[in-house]
Amino acid sequence: MNTDKLLERSEIDDGYKWRVQDIYADDNLWEEDFEKVKNTIDLLASFKGKISESGEQLLEFLKKSDEVSQLLEKMIVYAIMRRDEDTRESSYQMMYDRCSALFTDINAALSFFEPELLAMDKDRIDAFVENTEGLSLYKFKIDEIMRKKPHILSEAEERIMALSGDAIDTADNVFSMFNNADLKFPEVKDEDGKMKELTQARYVSFLMSENREVRMGAFKALYETYGKWRNTLAACLAGQIKSNRYVARARNYNSCIEMYLDNDFVKTDVYNNLIETVENNLDKYQEYMELKKKALGLDEIHMYDIYAPIVKVPQKKYTFEEGKEIVLEALKPMGEDYLNLVKKSFDEGWIDVYENVGKRSGAYSISCYGVHPFVLLNWQGTLNDVFTLAHELGHAMHSYLSNKHQPFVYARYKIFVAEVASTVNENLLIDYLMKNTDDETIKAYLINHYLEEFRGTVYRQVMFAHFERDIHALYESGQALTQETLCKLYYDLNLKYFSPAVVVDKEIEMEWARIPHFYSSFYVYKYSTGFSAAAAFANNILSGDKTLVDKYLNLLKSGGNNYPIEQLKLAGVDLSKPDPIEDALKVFGENVRKLSALIG
Repeated sequence: MNTDKLLERSEIDDGYKWRVQDIYADDNLWEEDFEKVKNTIDLLASFKGKISESGEQLLEFLKKSDEVSQLLEKMIVYAIMRRDEDTRESSYQMMYDRCSALFTDINAALSFFEPELLAMDKDRIDAFVENTEGLSLYKFKIDEIMRKKPHILSEAEERIMALSGDAIDTADNVFSMFNNADLKFPEVKDEDGKMKELTQARYVSFLMSENREVRMGAFKALYETYGKWRNTLAACLAGQIKSNRYVARARNYNSCIEMYLDNDFVKTDVYNNLIETVENNLDKYQEYMELKKKALGLDEIHMYDIYAPIVKVPQKKYTFEEGKEIVLEALKPMGEDYLNLVKKSFDEGWIDVYENVGKRSGAYSISCYGVHPFVLLNWQGTLNDVFTLAHELGHAMHSYLSNKHQPFVYARYKIFVAEVASTVNENLLIDYLMKNTDDETIKAYLINHYLEEFRGTVYRQVMFAHFERDIHALYESGQALTQETLCKLYYDLNLKYFSPAVVVDKEIEMEWARIPHFYSSFYVYKYSTGFSAAAAFANNILSGDKTLVDKYLNLLKSGGNNYPIEQLKLAGVDLSKPDPIEDALKVFGENVRKLSALIG
């Protein structure tokens, strides 16, 4: 298909478009479900004060709640997909907004549930589960709620916590508005010597320029701008930490990190072991930085040189059909059943392939219970697009298998394991391509692709995780989080990770001020654990041991029916120990040496 000219959606062959009608044949059916859900709100609220009366009442409420939630999920997914097909069409954004408002109303109607359940005696709940046919299905859900009983407050206190919600989010909202709307950067020179406005979106492309002056100019301009607001931004981040501390203390947690990790039932040892293991292997990272310096032909490498390309990007173009065949070959180690599912996604309208006028950029996988998953692409024919296809199919297969093998209540898997399936597929693709090409340019590109993913997902995110841990600990010990404190801590961490291989420029001390993930506290470490787990699973799969493949497939089928650390352990990867992280770091080191041999 010739995609040189950007087509209207109506001009694209239906065979390359997702079959959104598999969710709703038309908008009228969506409207019918909207009214159905809307009319159920009062029924849900009517269970207030009754779920403790009998196991039958509790079961009836849980089933009705699931029924409504499943319908709402279906409606939201349909609205998102329709909106993203052509963002110029405002009606689907309006449908999405209506869903969001309805979601808020439903949550309000359901808000009584957890406090009422927690007010019940555990023996009574256990008796309900044991003696009420069908209620045992919800045992894990109930246990997960009851586990947090020490951190649930009285009704009056919970009301105060709920009322403080908007205030608690202030720092995040202020940072987002300032960083995305108000903060303006100067113009910098591009590769053609023309002045171009520096923006958040353009920054990385400037850092990837082959012209060092362009890289340095963008780097200095960005951090000098942040530096002008250092006190304001320090107060903003400190405000986030203070909010976290307020909630942690109010909910009887010993620390902020304990509170946030408890959401996934993860012990702080897992977090600390991750940091310690990675930082015990900084020699491999330094070796990679030395290779970058050599490949770039520099006497010394600076922080603004790290994103500069050191290998050529393959110019070969792939049709979507060629991309499909490559991915199918790469995923053969997963077994026949998995491959047939991937073929099904190609043949039965799961994938929206080509860019069209108004279509949302990027790529994602999305699903709702009871319908197959969908994948949005914007296929341009690059090797990177082949990786994106494998990645998003990983998510799609995970969702399909979870939905097929789990009841609705456990169909959604946690963020902690979400990136495992997609990254496993990327690793299998790299392995296949490496074994099936003699082109050293492509081999170098593939290894560098892996190393850059590792750098950004493991080393960089663990450095962020270390910073988060330390700034929370500092505040909890009574120290003020001034800009001087934040800058020194962040600069020293960069010294630890990059020096002596890299000249750690003074400007990098302000990078903490631009990282939005610091307002989604103790989140980034999950990228690193997920990447490391995926490396272990890919290695297991490639061993050819069917038992290990089956264990991994059982993980994909398990949805959210257990705590993520336990799910991974059952599948053969124990993140409570450093071994998977150490193994991944060993592979990183081996690949640094392979790339060094290829590019000399």
